[in-house]
Amino acid sequence: MANSPKFVIDGLRASIEDKEILKGLSLKINGGEVHAIMGPNGTGKSTLASALMGHPKYEVTDGSVTLDGEDVLEMAVDERARAGLFLAMQYPSEIAGVTNSDFLRSAINARRGEGNEISLIKFIRQMEGKMKDLEMNTEFAHRYLNEGFSGGEKKRNEILQMMMLEPRLVILDEIDSGLDIDALRIVADGVNAIRSEERGFLIITHYQRLLNYIKPDYVHVMMQGRIVKSGGPELAERLEAEGYDWIKEELGIVDETVGQGA
Repeated sequence: MANSPKFVIDGLRASIEDKEILKGLSLKINGGEVHAIMGPNGTGKSTLASALMGHPKYEVTDGSVTLDGEDVLEMAVDERARAGLFLAMQYPSEIAGVTNSDFLRSAINARRGEGNEISLIKFIRQMEGKMKDLEMNTEFAHRYLNEGFSGGEKKRNEILQMMMLEPRLVILDEIDSGLDIDALRIVADGVNAIRSEERGFLIITHYQRLLNYIKPDYVHVMMQGRIVKSGGPELAERLEAEGYDWIKEELGIVDETVGQGA
């Protein structure tokens, strides 16, 4: 499809304070595809999400990242967002003085461009509809961004932003952490509601339970700062049942982290 995005990571290397974390990671995500990345702690999963969005703490030292043929690494953070990248963060920040609704409307208009701003009535109608879908109290629209929100409320707010912004490449960084089963289902329903050929998904998670609700097309295992094994949904099920030792044994990996032996 003409409007189906193509996201390509090729040989990505990234460091923090001169310590290399990502060590030649490659991945391709097409529109309509859901890719899940799993792996033990300390293998570089959250670093990947941060590096893709341009977090200043991480220095990309080699490789390329493109969205529809455009060089993502040459873009500033706001340019990446306008191009259609979206990150639902593991630990969303609280921003006092900026309401949820003001933040979201400004973000939407930044993507739409000058002269094509969303009308206030249309925005309110859309936001209230999405909040209803996520079982969020509409009063949250007028509260400061994430201020005083519980962990589950912050995660729902991230999904609200995703649903309103309609990005082309969605990165979910452990969106399931800290959620009870009901909140997990609601969050997953929000993700599934916008699955389409017009966007791809990269889901970072530790647990199979999220993938019971958001069915991935591909599952990748990350160790030592790169993808070491890929498969279908059955791979996540095996990891849930058997852990990661069988992969380490199969590939001769002693230390799966980005520390010694990497």
